[in-house]
Amino acid sequence: MNQRPGNQLFDAYFTARDMREVFCDQGRVQAMLDFEAALARAEARVGLIPQSVVASIEAACVAGHYDFSALGEAIATAGNSAIPLVKALGKQIAANDADAERYVHLGATSQDVMDTGLVLQLRRALELIESDLAQLGETLATQSQRYVATPLAGRTWLQHATPVTLGMKIAGWLGAITRSRQRLQELKPRLLVLQFGGASGTLAALGDQAMPIGQALAEELKLTLPDQPWHTQRDRLVEFGAVLGLIAGSLGKLGRDISLLMQTEAGEVFEPSAPGKGGSSTMPHKRNPVGAAVLISAATRVPGLLSTLFSAMPQEHERSLGLWHAEWETLPEICCLVSGSLKQALLVADGLEVDAERMARNLDLTQGLVLAEAVSIVLAQRVGRDTAHHLLEQCCKRAVAEQRHLRAVLGDELQVTAELSDAELDRLLDPAHYLGQAHAWVERAVAEHSALTA
Repeated sequence: MNQRPGNQLFDAYFTARDMREVFCDQGRVQAMLDFEAALARAEARVGLIPQSVVASIEAACVAGHYDFSALGEAIATAGNSAIPLVKALGKQIAANDADAERYVHLGATSQDVMDTGLVLQLRRALELIESDLAQLGETLATQSQRYVATPLAGRTWLQHATPVTLGMKIAGWLGAITRSRQRLQELKPRLLVLQFGGASGTLAALGDQAMPIGQALAEELKLTLPDQPWHTQRDRLVEFGAVLGLIAGSLGKLGRDISLLMQTEAGEVFEPSAPGKGGSSTMPHKRNPVGAAVLISAATRVPGLLSTLFSAMPQEHERSLGLWHAEWETLPEICCLVSGSLKQALLVADGLEVDAERMARNLDLTQGLVLAEAVSIVLAQRVGRDTAHHLLEQCCKRAVAEQRHLRAVLGDELQVTAELSDAELDRLLDPAHYLGQAHAWVERAVAEHSALTA
């Protein structure tokens, strides 16, 4: 495949192969040639060019016919990829049908070719991303239900808080994925549109046939004809990039949580193991979160790329100098990074290894302190909020100072035992009985996912 040398070393780690194929040189050139072939068909449909020349034009619109290295050299002089490609296309056609060459690229401008080609690539990219998101959502839904009642320490400010469940945590990841799927559905009508405006956006070269040709071209490419050309109105592309940024961030959150739960001091949830995965060059015992690293890396890199898209929005007049150029590799790279993150997320989510016993032990690291709130709330109903809060605060301090379990300290406190029986204290100090709406949150997240998938 025609790729620039030296860009393959990290691709398998950070990028999905099918996404890289969408945006490789072959993918870019073929998308632009698809525009040219569709333009010929559209113009023949409305009678602007002879139907007899379409086959010759289509036959030349195959990326494999072209020398990508030569095109790359020519781009450095031409200033964009469409100019040398159209020249090469004309020569390819003329070699077999001199008459057909006259009708190539009629009425279009370079940016029409490049932007519409990009939209065709983004349509394929969108299909890949949506497919992976749907699969990831299904996996997370299954995992959240599997661990709906598995308690672990909630952590706020990186400190133990009240108990949550692993299912609830996974449901949080699922909710973010579902919302991103919804956003992608909503933006499709704005993104998947034709770019066709000619030299300055007026299509003056096509006269009265401009609109019929535009409509026919959109139909040929299965795109929508927008209200007007968008040569220097880049919100469509930036909106897509922004949603990809949200996806990257949500996956980064998943990766961050997994990596923290994998820490030696926690040891509660792990990425799936495999031979040679996550090892160290010097330490045989290491099991590094290599999948989570990709998720966190993409979440770190994508915002910077996204800022380029936003910075490139105030484009000059009817055709931009430099700002348009800044987009060319930026949005494709965002797509590639998100695709790689999704592939790693799918591997991680599907093969989660959970140590429920370690979770239970970790919950008890503070010897019952994480459930002080549960006792305080019940006691407050009997002795008043301030009294209960002060009493529990003193008991907690005593438990820490004496290195005793909070249950034992509470059992020795007459003001507590006068109000709460041993059975009540045992129940209140059991994490499984202080999980609140964790189960409901899982049900709601799964239901929203299912509604979108149906």
